[in-house]
Amino acid sequence: MKIALAQTRFKTADFEFNYKIISDKIDNTDCDLIIFPEYDLSDTGAKDLVRDEKCLSAQDKFYQRIAEKNSKKAVLVGEILIQNGEVILSQDGYFDIFGKKVYVSDKYSDDVICDLYVLAKNRYFTMNSQEAFMESIAAKSDFIYINAVGMADCDIYCGLSFVKNKENNLVAVLPLCQEDVRIIDFSESCEYTHECAEKCVLEVLTFALREYCENTGFKSVILGLSGGIDSALTAAIAVKALGSQNVFGVLMPSMFSSQGSITDSLKLAQNLNIRTEKHPITPLFENFSDKIAHIAPDDEHSTTLAEENLQARLRALILMYFSNRDNYLLLSTGNKSESAMGFGTLYGDLAGGLNLICDLTKTNVYKLAAYINKDREIIPDEIIKKAPSAELHPGQKDQDRLPAYEILDDIIEMYVEQCLSPEIIYEKYDKQLVDDTVKKIYKAQFKRHQGCLGIRLTERSFCNGVNLPVVQKFYS
Repeated sequence: MKIALAQTRFKTADFEFNYKIISDKIDNTDCDLIIFPEYDLSDTGAKDLVRDEKCLSAQDKFYQRIAEKNSKKAVLVGEILIQNGEVILSQDGYFDIFGKKVYVSDKYSDDVICDLYVLAKNRYFTMNSQEAFMESIAAKSDFIYINAVGMADCDIYCGLSFVKNKENNLVAVLPLCQEDVRIIDFSESCEYTHECAEKCVLEVLTFALREYCENTGFKSVILGLSGGIDSALTAAIAVKALGSQNVFGVLMPSMFSSQGSITDSLKLAQNLNIRTEKHPITPLFENFSDKIAHIAPDDEHSTTLAEENLQARLRALILMYFSNRDNYLLLSTGNKSESAMGFGTLYGDLAGGLNLICDLTKTNVYKLAAYINKDREIIPDEIIKKAPSAELHPGQKDQDRLPAYEILDDIIEMYVEQCLSPEIIYEKYDKQLVDDTVKKIYKAQFKRHQGCLGIRLTERSFCNGVNLPVVQKFYS
């Protein structure tokens, strides 16, 4: 039996798009059995569309249309077999396909006896997990894992389908975030080349932005350029995904902004060849202070939190105006470290339609920036080397209010991503520091609850995988 593995791109509940892709591959692939990923609503990020009778009916018609092709091939779409003009469901997972005993499931069990085991479960991308997943499969029969390429809101199905033979040797690995059709020869062998995490993350985020824009109709994106590493990294990813002509950067300096923030942003824009405009917020801030806050120009006072947040919200006002007027997707640029600590302003710098880097700690932001710069300077060295600052009051630095990022990020990873108890983290870090960090993580949940859609890159991301209560007293 000649088997083809079709790692295919899909769009959630876009049955016409999905049908055309499947139909084309059936017609143009020389094989006896062609295996596709899951397209079932419940397994492709459709959420409550599974309750929509009209959508469920469209799904039934989708499978029936494939069957009506009456192809001589057997077609597996997830756990559904389409053969001889029929849509066939199995009660126990077993199918007889051209005399071969084929078992199809959405989970792996090592006590199944069959000729071919097909694991059909769309698996979202997380950093540094693919090799362990491959090694977790101890194949006793010929084995195929089929994954889709697609976007399910914050989850990115990234491909990397693979094949093992009954001796548990790796036969084939399909690419990351790309469609591919592969004729399988179980006598072949291959080595899995482990790519560095930064390379994989960049490919996933690039794919995610393209996919989001294509599915939602956006052609271009807008973001604020602050002269900091987060906005610089986001701009670089956006250019890689959409092209420089489709990225618009806005500089919005205040009375507290350093000259370097402006020159560094302009150098970044020049390196990326993106269009920019400069709109200082100082006149807006002063008018608000005078007309609404009633702060006289000669009043001597330190900048309050409300005034710091006002600056962020004035910037969001400008960005959202352009977004609405010209149909730009506004990219938010906050990272996981800031999100954990509540280091962001609701309806200010947290405003946006999509956040590409929300699941990267500040440490990982710098790592990805260094990877992007590995061949030539794209993100200016001045941005990478400067001390992080929101520049909301004179001389402000992130580390005035936060621990050093290498320490903070380690605590966040231990508590949020590894689910370690504070007592275990005390063994490495000061108890007061750990307790303060954990309390801030909980205290900031109300902001994260109102944040924009982000891209998941870890098993426990704030945008999916972490479910903290907004109202609680245990860590208050």
